Amino acid sequence: MTVTLIVLDSVGVGSLPDAADFGDEGAHTLDHTLRAHPVDLPNLRALGLGHIPDVESVDEADDLQGAYGRLREVSPGKDTTTGHWEFMGVVLEHPFQTFAHFPKPVMDAFDEVTGGHLGNYATSGTVVLDELGEEHLHTGKPIVYTSADSVFQIAAHVDVVPLDTLYRWCAAARSILQGEYAVARVIARPFSGEPGDFRRLGEARKDFSVLPPHPTVLNALREADVPVIGVGKIPDIYNHSGFSQEIHTDSNEDGVDKTIAAMRERPDGLIFCNLVEFDALYGHRRDPVGYAEALAAFDRRLPELFGAMTADDLLILISDHGNDPTWPGTDHTREYGLLLAYGPSIPTGDLGTRQSFADVGATIADLFGVKWEGEGSSLADLLR
Repeated sequence: MTVTLIVLDSVGVGSLPDAADFGDEGAHTLDHTLRAHPVDLPNLRALGLGHIPDVESVDEADDLQGAYGRLREVSPGKDTTTGHWEFMGVVLEHPFQTFAHFPKPVMDAFDEVTGGHLGNYATSGTVVLDELGEEHLHTGKPIVYTSADSVFQIAAHVDVVPLDTLYRWCAAARSILQGEYAVARVIARPFSGEPGDFRRLGEARKDFSVLPPHPTVLNALREADVPVIGVGKIPDIYNHSGFSQEIHTDSNEDGVDKTIAAMRERPDGLIFCNLVEFDALYGHRRDPVGYAEALAAFDRRLPELFGAMTADDLLILISDHGNDPTWPGTDHTREYGLLLAYGPSIPTGDLGTRQSFADVGATIADLFGVKWEGEGSSLADLLR
């Protein structure tokens, strides 16, 4: 049996009960996106997308072919790391630290490595290039910025700073940002182009994450010799802990291509993929048209994913937070996670509102017969 788990990054399905605490009451990434730019999603609809509670933008399926539900996040956050860690059994008691700007001890230590920096404030990745990109070309100093997430982002032009140097600077920042200054991720943000036409190079992005505070379901699988294949940015999020193979991707389409190729290898294990462009290219940039078209593009690929499965395989689609492209600001939104499942042999129907993202990992451990005594309640009995 191969289980393929795909995160549709940021495709939230309605605000969580505590969304008001995050300024997100009323956010609904899926509905608001499809109302702004209607597209047909026949394959997702057949899996039960329109049956999920509070989803009003997609009709219910006449001939249901999958199982559906939604995931409630327990951890106090709405960022990538928090959501993905909870999927695999790490429920945080406290949110990751965020900074409006990084304190002097951090930047002094960083400057000793790099020779100086530009920026050090909270903004979007495209805006900061407009503001500081040209100065960076003249000085060679890296651009440092953050966001509402717990991130330290370093942007540098590939013609000015070689990628190896940028990655070395990020590794140094990761070692500096510990203890009272710890953030979830340090992110390398290489870019190219000329002033007025700078372009971020997503394929060369690299995340330097903190290590989860205790073993995850991924580690339990590996200890039981179950293959775990990380596709896209997944291995970065867990600081490369718990994987037997890592596969780099350049885009959503490339991620689907490489996931299908991995499925056809019949690994008899877990394939864990993140499709980041919903979030990175369209959610943060508040582009509902691009977001909707990306959903339609993924929907068109689903028959290929189905075709790569054998009779006892399982495909699970989930999401780690929302990023409502119609919402004020550029931050993630606190929403229920998507949950859809398909397998040639599984029952169709309602999987319910799961009380933790950790139910995903607990289910996967159960499906592979791997002992897991951590967070989460398995729903494997509903998928057999």
